[in-house]
Amino acid sequence: MTEDDALLDVQTLRVVKAIADTGSLTGAADLLGYSQPAVSQQMRRLEARLGVPVVERAGRRMRLTEAGRILARHAPAVTTALDAAAAELAALRGLQAATVRLVGFPSASPAVLPRVLTALATRAPGLTVTYVEAEPPEAVEAVREDRADVALTFSYPGDRDDPHGPSARGLSVQSIGIDGLLVVLPHGHRAARGAGVDIAALRDENWIAGCPRCRGHLLEVCGRAGFVPRIGFETDNFVAVEGLVAQGIGVATLPRLAVASFPRLPGVVTRELPPGEERTLHVVTAHGADRVPAVAAVIATLRAVVVELTDGARAAEGTDAAGAASVAN
Repeated sequence: MTEDDALLDVQTLRVVKAIADTGSLTGAADLLGYSQPAVSQQMRRLEARLGVPVVERAGRRMRLTEAGRILARHAPAVTTALDAAAAELAALRGLQAATVRLVGFPSASPAVLPRVLTALATRAPGLTVTYVEAEPPEAVEAVREDRADVALTFSYPGDRDDPHGPSARGLSVQSIGIDGLLVVLPHGHRAARGAGVDIAALRDENWIAGCPRCRGHLLEVCGRAGFVPRIGFETDNFVAVEGLVAQGIGVATLPRLAVASFPRLPGVVTRELPPGEERTLHVVTAHGADRVPAVAAVIATLRAVVVELTDGARAAEGTDAAGAASVAN
């Protein structure tokens, strides 16, 4: 025998087990819905492959040999395990039972994650989603190292350390939406009188910076406007950012998703930065992972939630800005 010999197959094991259960080839054929000659032919092929007899004649009946009894003894474990695997795969295909490991950036946690889990609970109640927070570079690495199935990430235009560049080579990166960048100002600030903000008018303000990637983008935005921001405070806590702004301690930029994740604090207004300063949201997976129904369901739900949140927040900001312009006039 060689490694290429197909010595055993599941269906043949089922036939051997049926012979053991019924005591004859005819009984096995009736149990499995085969013809008796078909069962006999399967046994002859099996004996040719194994090189030993599997059935033998005892008077007018056929019975299993010692080799056949060995196969019959192991057959239930093999067929049961394969049946269980087939059932689990069927459940996975039907989203009845699957786990997807999701990792996402912190400002997505309060806004995106609850809505995604709620939507999936209705759409795929058997689907389990686990979640870990990580900034984009670490999230991409988690997918590469098979510690996550889906990473929700972001990138800024012109980002020199874009984690979706060479570091994501060999992975699948899909853009799922645009998250606008907002300037956060104290209520009544002179720059908040219109719908947008000329960031150059804020050159003399104290600035509050966020995460390292957001801080880097703030430096680039201000640099294009011809000044270096005077950063007096740094915090990843966007509630704290709004609190500082409300007290007139400084101004800041925050992504729309972060602002939309909790009720805006009193004394704070937001205005959009000019087009082109928004960040792009991505999902990162292993190549081909989106063909897995559970992963595809999570990606589709992420996409829908991101669109819902950003469109809703944009509409609310438009109403706010229109009210401010009306008061100014």
